[in-house]
Order: sequence, then structure tokens, then C-alpha cells
Amino acid sequence: MDVSAGKPAPDGPLAGVRVLELQGLGPGPFCAMLLSDFGAEVVRVDRAAGVTDADPADPPADVLSRGRRSIAVDLKSPSGVELLLRLVEQADVLIEGFRPGVTERLGLGPQVCLERNPRLIYGRVTGWGREGPYARYAGHDINYLALSGNLWSIGRSGERPVPPLTYVGDFGGGGMLLALGICAALAERAESGRGQVVDTAMVDGAALLNGFVYGLRDTGGWTEERGSNLLDSGAPFYDVYETSDGRWVSVGAIEPQFYRNLLTLLGLTDEPLDAQNDPEYWPILRTRLTEIFRTRTRDEWCALLEGKEACFAPVLSPWEAPDHPHNRARGTFTECHGRTQPAAAPHFGRTPAAIAGPAPHPGQHTTEVLREWGVGASEIGALRDLGAIAESVAEAETTTGARPLR
Repeated sequence: MDVSAGKPAPDGPLAGVRVLELQGLGPGPFCAMLLSDFGAEVVRVDRAAGVTDADPADPPADVLSRGRRSIAVDLKSPSGVELLLRLVEQADVLIEGFRPGVTERLGLGPQVCLERNPRLIYGRVTGWGREGPYARYAGHDINYLALSGNLWSIGRSGERPVPPLTYVGDFGGGGMLLALGICAALAERAESGRGQVVDTAMVDGAALLNGFVYGLRDTGGWTEERGSNLLDSGAPFYDVYETSDGRWVSVGAIEPQFYRNLLTLLGLTDEPLDAQNDPEYWPILRTRLTEIFRTRTRDEWCALLEGKEACFAPVLSPWEAPDHPHNRARGTFTECHGRTQPAAAPHFGRTPAAIAGPAPHPGQHTTEVLREWGVGASEIGALRDLGAIAESVAEAETTTGARPLR
């Protein structure tokens, strides 16, 4: 497939689904990326003021924005809002990630959009949600993790909590949960014929992802002390260790048979196997493992431990991971417009997911998309003259021969 084409593959599981994405950050773009990888046609609605003279042959290095086309619309213009509502009439999904009340003030809230298109799935994502004391507060991923109980558990014993980048809030609890909700709503619409609002809050999603900890807490399997539990670096057989060359390896030998294999391969057969789950023994074992792993390089440990049923893997950097033989064999990473990035996932048996193309520049496809969605050339020209839409210079010269108004 030509991943520079900018239009989705015709055989993805969401082929034929049309998505409008209101420009945003983090979870919204991640959700739109997933839907695009699954075959949906995703059109991002950028701000008209954001259009530049960027070269389409040099797309932005923005993985989250891959696989869609961009139109630039002034949503503070009544003509721009009405244009977008006309597109909503033809869309299956709309995604927005603004703070509560913003789309309503713009005249693009769910009530208005569903009146124009009762089959629309209106997907929205916020940090705190739309109700509750924090609903109007500013916040970011770290704050949602803090309030949901997630951040407390992440970190070393005796040390402060460590933010896990933005994986748990923005991407897992936000964008991926929104994509799942949208897919579920599309499945339900196939039966009912009716659209609905899918309202996602990152604080809710983060809490949901932490459900297993709450279950362990209630059965005595998780303590409040950070870094003292089985999966939070408390157990020495589930941790990372530095090697002689300053790199790192990971071990996760939880089950007795894997733990036994690990000790055997490391020459620790004198260690008491039945003490594996005794926290009082853990400091002794951690000291032994720390000393042993520092005796060889990371690659030497790979040669000894890979494929030996010891739950081992090297800790790779983002620069190294794409070239690892396992990732290469699975196609875990791919190239799009000369840039290496994670490939579309998961793998489908009949309807493969695929990257539709690189990230667009704002307004790169304004005229092209509007024409495909039924807006006539004269009306496009009038909207351009009003400043309700904008387009890149390259597109304007290609499609109209005129320089765009910004």
C-alpha cells in the first residue's frame, strides 16, 4: 500500500466510516489515529489561522496525526460553523477533546450535531469529565493519574511517585478508551440506527486501567507502601537490572518454573526456591541479582537468557527497538514517508489495519475534501473569500490556481 496517499485502505475493519476530528492534543489525535489505521476516513478540522506555506512533500513528523487529511475552518465564523454542520450530516463520527462547554459555545455541541445527523457518534474526551467539582479545572495527565489512585503506586520504595509519561491517562485511559467506545457505539448503531454521545474522561479511564490493583488491595495482595508489591518493583524477580556496559535488562519470573529457570541460568541454585514469595528474603535476592547482572554486558545476557523460559528481555531504547529481530519479524514498526514509527495494530485476519499516510499540514486538503463531501466550487470560493476556510498555498495552486485567503 502507498502510505503517502493520505486516504485509507479500502479493506480495513472500519472501511466506509467517515470521521471528523476537531483539532486537539493527546487523546483525541490518538483515537483518530487508531480509527484511521482501522480503515476509517478521518478528516481533521484545523484552525484556519494555523495554515502555513509548508511543503506537502515534507509532512510533519507527528505519528499521532498520521493517516488523515486536513481542512482548515474558522469555527468562530458563522459560515465556518454552518459548513462544519453540513459535513456532520454526512459523517459517522465526530471527535472533540475540548474542555467542557467549548463545542456548545461554538454551536457544535452534541445536541445540535445529533439534530443534524441522528446517526452520528459524538465522541468526546476530557480530563476530569463533565460533572464533579474538578470538571472546570485545568489539568494534565499527571493530575488525572494522581486523583485516580494510579500515580501513588508507581515508583520505588521510599521514593516519590514517578509519572509514567502520558501512557495511562492521555493514551490508554483517554484515546484508546474513546476509540473502543466509538467502535461499540458503531456496533450498536448497526442494530438501532441511532447515534449517541460517547463521553470519555481520562480520570475515569485511568481508574479503570488500575482495576486490578483495587482487586488485589481488597484481598490483601497489594500494600499501600510504594515499591513493595509483586509488580511495582518490590519483588526482585520482577524488576530491571543494570549490566556491565551501563545498559539494562528486565526479568519477570513470577511463576515458580520460570523463577527456577532464572536462578539456574544465573548460577544461583543454592538460593532457597521456596522463599520466592517471602518479602523478608527479597532484599537478599535483589543484592545477588544486582551483583550478577553487573558482571556481563546486556548483549551477553541476551545470548545466555533469551529463549530459556526465564521471562527475560533487554531494555531497548526507542532508537534500538525497531531493529530488534523480534520486532522486525512481526512488523511491529514500519516506515511512513521515510520515518520509522509503530505499525498499525492489532493484526486482523481478514480486514488488515494499515497506515493511510503521513501527518497532514493544516489545511492541506481543504478544497479536495470539501469537493468530495459535496461542496461546490463556487461555494468553496465564497467561503474562502469570507475567511471561513483556508488552505495551503500548494493546495490552492493545485486545485484552484488561486492563492488562499488566510
